[in-house]
Amino acid sequence: MTSNDINDMMLYGERINIEYKEATNELPKSVWETYSSFANTIGGTIILGIKERRNHTIEQGRFEVTGVNDTDKILKSFWDTINSDKVSRNILMEDNVECIDYNGKNIIAIHVPMANYTMRPIYINKNLIGGSYKRNFEGDYHCTDEEVKSMLRDANENGNDGTLVENYDLNDIDMPTLHAYRNRFEVRNVDHAFNQLDDKEFLRNMGGYVFDRNTHREGLTVAGLMMFGKGLPVRDRFDNIRMDYIDKTNLETDSRWSDRLTYDGTWENNLFNFFMRVIAKLTQDLKRPFKLEGMERIDDTPIHKAVREALTNMIIHADLLITGVLKIEKYEKEFLFSNPGSLKLPMEDIMHGGNSKARNPRIQNMLRMIGYGENIGSGYPTILKTWKEQNWRKPILIDRTELRQVDLTLPMVSLLPASTLAEMKAYYGEETYNSFTANEQQVMAYVWNGDSVSNMELQQMLGMNSLEIGKLLHNMVDKNLLNQESKNRWTTYTINKEITPENGCEVKSEVKSEVKSEVKSEVKSEVKSEVKNQTETLTNSEKEVLSLIKQNTQITYEQIGKSLSLGVTTIYKIVKCLKKKELIHRVGSSAHGYWVVNNSEISEK
Repeated sequence: MTSNDINDMMLYGERINIEYKEATNELPKSVWETYSSFANTIGGTIILGIKERRNHTIEQGRFEVTGVNDTDKILKSFWDTINSDKVSRNILMEDNVECIDYNGKNIIAIHVPMANYTMRPIYINKNLIGGSYKRNFEGDYHCTDEEVKSMLRDANENGNDGTLVENYDLNDIDMPTLHAYRNRFEVRNVDHAFNQLDDKEFLRNMGGYVFDRNTHREGLTVAGLMMFGKGLPVRDRFDNIRMDYIDKTNLETDSRWSDRLTYDGTWENNLFNFFMRVIAKLTQDLKRPFKLEGMERIDDTPIHKAVREALTNMIIHADLLITGVLKIEKYEKEFLFSNPGSLKLPMEDIMHGGNSKARNPRIQNMLRMIGYGENIGSGYPTILKTWKEQNWRKPILIDRTELRQVDLTLPMVSLLPASTLAEMKAYYGEETYNSFTANEQQVMAYVWNGDSVSNMELQQMLGMNSLEIGKLLHNMVDKNLLNQESKNRWTTYTINKEITPENGCEVKSEVKSEVKSEVKSEVKSEVKSEVKNQTETLTNSEKEVLSLIKQNTQITYEQIGKSLSLGVTTIYKIVKCLKKKELIHRVGSSAHGYWVVNNSEISEK
């Protein structure tokens, strides 16, 4: 690293993976909490010799380079301590620590990688529970007991789904489910020896039933009960886990979903039934271009395979022993797959593939034997390749540690949708829009309709590192193209359509003609009205929009526009006014979030 790299980190770095500590004359004791938190989360860099005032901005002097007076002393103290019983494990090499000359002052940078899942949790003070830390936004926090237990389970190379579930046996298996699976198994593996086995032996060979020779206990494993169990035993033993499929395509104005599969008593709630039912629902609307192979029509496409791979990955990587939901949401232009747990491997390893570390290897094998997830470790790269071939936005894989949940979003929209491109050119003017860089254009297109984006998401979208993305976002905020909000683990960014400081609802001159063509003149004047406070009398258009939001908190801009016969651009302006008056706010993205009316008693007269 150089002094320029340090400058970039101070200007553009994300707080979640950078920590500054003043270490003028001695090694700060808090360095070990940060070491633990970085190792247990996504890794990060500890900078010694810089004092940070977190309640100050850059302009107010947030950072002060104090330097390290005696680097040899500090380094000796560091290495002596990390190799002692102060910490549970040293995961650093000499190359992970370096000294930098910053304008004549010494700076020490300690690069802490994400610890291998077999080594986590990394803890301090010989205290497994009280000494394990995690990183969240810009602080080090104690891991909960459950988080520590999850990391310990993940450290087991044999996975989580082979454990004996005491007091559950073949009587708890739904035989129609098991036989449906065996039929598929036999069709795909005609001469397999397992086809001749009885149900109990078949399950035992597949990892669904176990006999403990030491204790002489036997019964179903987690994999056996979850995959083939009757609904009631599954819900009794695993009341911490729910399965949910929600179809939000073709919504009526007052509907929250068009189809849903959840626990309703009409099917045996096990993973195999859930998987097979959801597979059919997920892919039924995907286009199947006419293609012949020899004389046979091939209905399967790479997109179908990628969607199946996403569902398979969701199940085999889920932590079934914590509270959470195996959830799939289907939208008009994207899929969202969510599973409880966290990413066991660093993001780079997942994207490169070839190294699968499923939490549920027995379930993984059960699905593989009937044709799902055949190439172990290649699932996510296969999805990325398919999406790239379609020229769609990159899939986004997010580890939401604060929720103990992993989300995979598969957007089925082009990198620069034609409608969005036209709107942005009309809004900024073609000459101004063309002056933006290609990366700026992609970022703006992503957030144009109300979505937010983080540094982590853009790293995946644009293939750049954290500092490069940080610099890009910093410059876009400086240009007033984006707003930024610091919360949760990452700072989030949204499009800035506030046109003037004195009136955030005013429509820019370039789009006034477009708005005129879509909106009645009286509505246009209402949208341009100046906002004062939330008790100000609402315009007719604001009343109508607010009323629709109260009726359906998940209503979209498109649905509001359709109901009022107004264009989406106009609806966006009206909603901006309501937000400015602090009458409503948005929780989550435009695709997955919902509206909150800040005061349901507010007068609409």
